[in-house]
Amino acid sequence: MRDDVDPRARAAAAAMGSRCSRALAAVCATLCFASSLADDVPPPVPPSAGAAPDTPLPDVVVEAPEPRYVAPTRRDRIGRIWAPVLINDQGPFRLVLDTGASNSAVIASVAAALGLPLDADNPVMLRGVTGARQVPTISIDSLVVGDLELRSKRLPIVIDALGGAEGVLGTEGLQDKRIFIDFRHDKITIFRSHSERAPPGFVTIPINIVNGLLLVADIRIGPLHAKAIIDTGGQGTLANLPMRDALATRLRPEDVRADEITGATLDVQRGDRIVMPPIRIGELTIRGAHITVGDMYIFQHWKMTHEPSLLIGMDVLGLLDTLIIDYKRHELQVLQRAPGS
Repeated sequence: MRDDVDPRARAAAAAMGSRCSRALAAVCATLCFASSLADDVPPPVPPSAGAAPDTPLPDVVVEAPEPRYVAPTRRDRIGRIWAPVLINDQGPFRLVLDTGASNSAVIASVAAALGLPLDADNPVMLRGVTGARQVPTISIDSLVVGDLELRSKRLPIVIDALGGAEGVLGTEGLQDKRIFIDFRHDKITIFRSHSERAPPGFVTIPINIVNGLLLVADIRIGPLHAKAIIDTGGQGTLANLPMRDALATRLRPEDVRADEITGATLDVQRGDRIVMPPIRIGELTIRGAHITVGDMYIFQHWKMTHEPSLLIGMDVLGLLDTLIIDYKRHELQVLQRAPGS
């Protein structure tokens, strides 16, 4: 954690760390259109000053208690991937890259900064890990980050529970993109994929793209074959009930602890916190992962309730040195962090 942050930023960061230690997960935001507005959507708050619209993205200073764009996972902090996004040529606004979200969304203060009223007549249904709720929207002319450019979009307004981010950058428009995430050098780049192979020293992991642009990889836990969703928007790694049942004979009662998960909609679900056996995903092995197991709403929404499944969040992904997501090649290209770094 930086030493030059103000006390309010430090307090906010400490609060986020406390939530992470309890495996709270403001995870994915899968959206679909609905017809009414929830009564408990927070009102807009006054806008904060942003950079000039014509400021080049690489030179923008984004004030926050975390690195500007990419924060690695450490023992006392869950990492984040925050992309600098221009909306209507204003910003940049810092949105969490969320590969588990089908649509982008922003918090109410972004709408206020853009001078856009919340539209209660065209709400959408926000679906998070633990529940769903209807939220208002705003209409924007453009959303741009790197080579990703979206026009004439309607963005949902999400609750301000994103650990300091100003919204979610979903997967729309990424089907031909390559995302380069460098945790060590605090860098994220989104550009058009040219079907590049993995750089030297990287491990390649094949992925399937299902339900729109959801990233799903095949994994093995001992002799058990299962599916894993790659979710950069999730703080904690989660597992469904069939996974718990499949691992029942390997778990000791003293290794299971009660846990709670709070999703993007602020709904709370209970689960069990366990230490997973080694997880093999392609040539990569994940050891000692702490995972919350439960009947989470999002597994029901994705119809992943019959076979063992994981949702791999930033507690695991943020331990990498570099993560490349190539949607065109249908693969992850990862560089592991050197021991002690």
